[in-house]
Amino acid sequence: MPQLAHWAASQADKPAAIFPDTGTVLRYGRLHARARQAAHWLIGLGLQPGEGIAMLLDNRPEFLELAEAARLAGLYFTPLSIHLRPHEVGYVLADSGARLLVASPELAGLAAALVEEGALGERLRYALGDGLPGYAGYEAALAAEDPAAPLPERPLGREFLYSSGTTGLPKGIRRPLLPFEQRDAPMWDMNWKALYGFDTGTVYLSPAPLYHAAPIGYVSRTLLEGGTAVILRKFDAAQCLAVIEQNRVTHSQWVPTMFHRLLALPEDVRRGHDLSSHRCAIHAAAPCPVPVKRAMIDWWGPIVWEYYAGSEGVGTTVISSAEWLRKPRSVGRPVNGVRVHITGEDGEELPPGETGSIRFEGGPRFAYHNAPEKTAACFDARGWATLGDLGWLDEDGYLFLSDRRADLILAGGVNLYPAEVEAVLMQHPAVAEVAVVGVPHPEMGEQVHAVIVARGPVAAAELEAWCREKLSGLKRPKSFEFVEELPRSEAGKLLRRILKERYLSPS
Repeated sequence: MPQLAHWAASQADKPAAIFPDTGTVLRYGRLHARARQAAHWLIGLGLQPGEGIAMLLDNRPEFLELAEAARLAGLYFTPLSIHLRPHEVGYVLADSGARLLVASPELAGLAAALVEEGALGERLRYALGDGLPGYAGYEAALAAEDPAAPLPERPLGREFLYSSGTTGLPKGIRRPLLPFEQRDAPMWDMNWKALYGFDTGTVYLSPAPLYHAAPIGYVSRTLLEGGTAVILRKFDAAQCLAVIEQNRVTHSQWVPTMFHRLLALPEDVRRGHDLSSHRCAIHAAAPCPVPVKRAMIDWWGPIVWEYYAGSEGVGTTVISSAEWLRKPRSVGRPVNGVRVHITGEDGEELPPGETGSIRFEGGPRFAYHNAPEKTAACFDARGWATLGDLGWLDEDGYLFLSDRRADLILAGGVNLYPAEVEAVLMQHPAVAEVAVVGVPHPEMGEQVHAVIVARGPVAAAELEAWCREKLSGLKRPKSFEFVEELPRSEAGKLLRRILKERYLSPS
C-alpha cells in the first residue's frame, strides 16, 4: 500500500483507524512511522523478499502496522484465527513457511500452549508489548529502529490467506508479489471507488475479525483511499448502531448472521440511533434468507449491496438493493469483465434456469499452496474456474446460488439441493434459521434432515405439513431437530460438515 506514505504526508493527523472498544485513535502519520519501524525490524531479522510472517492478533492497531510493514519489506503476512487450536496453528505455520510469529497478549493462553506443545518449532516468536513467556518483546524490538531511515527496494509484500476450512483443513492461497517497479500499479479487483463510493470521506465500520479476507480487504481499501476505518473488537449488534451514529459511518460490511442479530434488537434500540450518514452496507460470506434481507432494506433503505466471491479471487458478482428487490435471492452479475457460466457433469454449458457448477471465465489464475491437485480440480480444460458452488443463471444473466457440490444430498439416486428446502422452511414465520443435511438411510442412501432454530413454539408436524404443500416427496424433510443455534464460522458461514459428522458418528 504505497499510497499510505502519501496520506501520511498529506494528512498525518487524520484518523486512519478508530478502535471504539479502547478509545484508541491511530493517525496516518503514526501508522506509517510504526510500519516503517516494523519493516526495518523484519528486514534486520534476516527475512528475505518472498518469505513470510504470521500474526496471531485480535483487532488492534498493531495488526494494521504489521500488515503494512510486511508490504514494505516485501514479505507475505498470514493472519491466523484466534480460535484455532495449537495443532491447527502449527499446521498453517508449517504449510505457509512463516519464519516468525507475532502474538497478542490478549491470547496469552494460546500463545503459551503453542510453546508447550512445540507447535512453533524453531521459528522466531514475539509478543506485543513487553512479550510473554517464551516470546520476545515487540515494543523493544521496534524501539531500536529509525522510521526515517531508507528502506531497500523490495517487491510489494501482500497477504497470504488461508480458507476458512469449512470442508476440511484450510487451504493457503498465495499469489505473486508485485515487483518494486510496479508498486503503484492498481491491483486486479473490482473498482471499489466507482462501485461503492470509497473516497477520502469514507468512514468504514468493520465489525468482524481482521484475520478474515473481507474485513482486512475492506479496511485496506479504506486506507488506500485515505478514509477512516472504525474497527470493533468483536461484533455487538447494539454497539454497531451506536458506533454508526457516533462516528458518522458511511460504509460497512456484514454477514447474514449479523443481520439476524440486528433485526432481533428491541424496536426502541433499532430506531434509537441516527443512521443517516450510512450510505453503503455490503454483505457476503453466506446466503442471506430473503425475509432477512428484505427486512434490512426496509429498515436501512436501498443501501444494501451483496457480492459473491471467494478468497481465490477468480471472479465476483455484485447486486444492488434495487436489482435484488426485482430478483430476490440473486447474487448479481459479474464485474471486471469476467463472465459466468453454468456447466453440467460432463462440462457442457447449461442454458438459463438449469443448475450446475458455477464457473468464472476471464479472471486471474490462482494456486492453492502445496496442493496442486486441489488447484487443478478448480479449473476445467477451458481455464474456467469454480469455487465448488452450484447455481443457475436467469435469462438476464443474474446468478442464483444453490449449494456447494459437497453439500448435495443423494436420495434414491436423485440429487437434492439443501438450499431449495431451506428456502421453503425459511418462509415459515416460526423459523429463524435452518440447515438441511443428508443423513444415512439404509434403502435410499440418504434422506433429508432439517435442523431448525425457531423463533417461538412450533411442532415438527406443523413444519412437515408446511413442506408437504410446497415440496415434492423426496425433497421433504423426513426428520426435524430443534437447536438453540447453528454451527457457524467466525465469518458467518454455516459449518454444515459439523452437522453431518454428528449423524455419521457411531452411537
